[in-house]
Amino acid sequence: MAQFGFENDIHSILKLDMPISNAPMARWQRKASSSNTSAQSGLSPGKSTNVSLSSSKTPSKTPGKNKKQTPSKMGGDRFIPTRNSNQMDVASFLLTKENDCLDTNNTAGKSDNQKAWSVSLNGYNIEDAKILHLGGKPLNAPEGYQNNLKVLYSQVATPASAKKTRYISLTPDRILDAPALRNDFYLNLLDWSSRNVLAVALHNTAYLWDASQGDIVQLMKLDREEDYICSLSWTKEGSYLAIGTSDCKVQLWDVENQKRLRSMPSHTARVGSLSWNDHILSSGSRSGHIHHHDVRVADHHIFTLSGHSQEVCGLTWSPDGRYLASGGNDNLVCIWPRVNGGSNESQSVRAWSEHQGAVKALAWCPWQPNILASGGGTSDRHIRVWNVNSGSCISSIDTQSQISSLCFAPNYKELVSAHGYAHNNVVIWNYPSLTRVAELNGHEDRVLSLTMSPDCSTVATVAGDETIRMWKSFELDPVKKKAKERLVKSTNSVIHHSIR
Repeated sequence: MAQFGFENDIHSILKLDMPISNAPMARWQRKASSSNTSAQSGLSPGKSTNVSLSSSKTPSKTPGKNKKQTPSKMGGDRFIPTRNSNQMDVASFLLTKENDCLDTNNTAGKSDNQKAWSVSLNGYNIEDAKILHLGGKPLNAPEGYQNNLKVLYSQVATPASAKKTRYISLTPDRILDAPALRNDFYLNLLDWSSRNVLAVALHNTAYLWDASQGDIVQLMKLDREEDYICSLSWTKEGSYLAIGTSDCKVQLWDVENQKRLRSMPSHTARVGSLSWNDHILSSGSRSGHIHHHDVRVADHHIFTLSGHSQEVCGLTWSPDGRYLASGGNDNLVCIWPRVNGGSNESQSVRAWSEHQGAVKALAWCPWQPNILASGGGTSDRHIRVWNVNSGSCISSIDTQSQISSLCFAPNYKELVSAHGYAHNNVVIWNYPSLTRVAELNGHEDRVLSLTMSPDCSTVATVAGDETIRMWKSFELDPVKKKAKERLVKSTNSVIHHSIR
């Protein structure tokens, strides 16, 4: 019987039908007992309490005094730091003012002021010159890029690059023979008039080639066979041609009537460079002197400029007529002011000696009258761009070849250079970065001079191989050409109405 009683006790324990004695108190029982204890303690306002808090879950000591802030092992609460009231006030202010509209007038005025300061200090708006631009439409894929996934997502072909590069022919559009041309680096034997007539000097004879009709006319020939022509220069209107000779004279010719108007002797050596500024003709000589001639008066010699110690081989007036640039075999580039009445001498505004070779190549920028480009000879080979107002060299590049002539191409805002040893070619440069756009090869000897057509679409070069080559490399796009013609026509009509 005792055995059956023991088995019944075991079954009753396993079924848990009865409470287990000596077992730990359940969680709900502990909570109930703690609530009853706090209720029985009778925490009334009028009575002082002396209840022990040792059984509480929070630390008994104030944080920061005597003991560390580490919670007790019985599951302490998280640490909440104290917050400064000033921080709460600032946060509240920012939250309340977050959605308030800004003062648009003040913002617009501030941006206008920043733009004006940027243009005056830097010459351009610095906001338009960001290297990384995150706004606007995404960039198109480069030309020729093949997207293998476009069939899956779209049937539209990938657009080409938005900036289309023009086609530049590497062969000349026309070649003219120039027999008996003097292969002399220091002479200026080619010039293109505003009436589309090209003048070229072949030894002691000057020829005119009408680019529109193709006719060739012999304008003049020097009397003595040993004399030769050293320089040519058209007036702005294209009606008169100035000719510098080896017998120290400057001749003025009426091209339409093929008549010599006057001969102006004043130099003591050959006249290798000429440049016009309205009625003032400037001439540079091998003696190093520059003379100003007023062609309207009998006593034509009005000024003498003495700044070069050797031959003046480069001479050109700025488009606005304010400055005369001269380059010499003494490696100097001088800037002279406008002709003024009074004294017979004038001092140069600037004198640069950075070139290490003869400076014959000079060109003023048509759209920036204060910018001058100069090129050095075989010992220098550098193109340097100058700011006449500040006197600083803006940029410089080594062309690895002798530079004989320079001119700006305004249709695409580029710079063209003619080269002798060792490349004997013509190079088109992007301005102002001076990166190569194209190289025009074809001459078999050094290129002596180049000149731009009146419509700025063609450049003519003459070389020691006795040929003149026409490079039609700057033709405008038909759409741009029509827009430019409409602009010129409207400007002429406005001028005509104002005169009437």
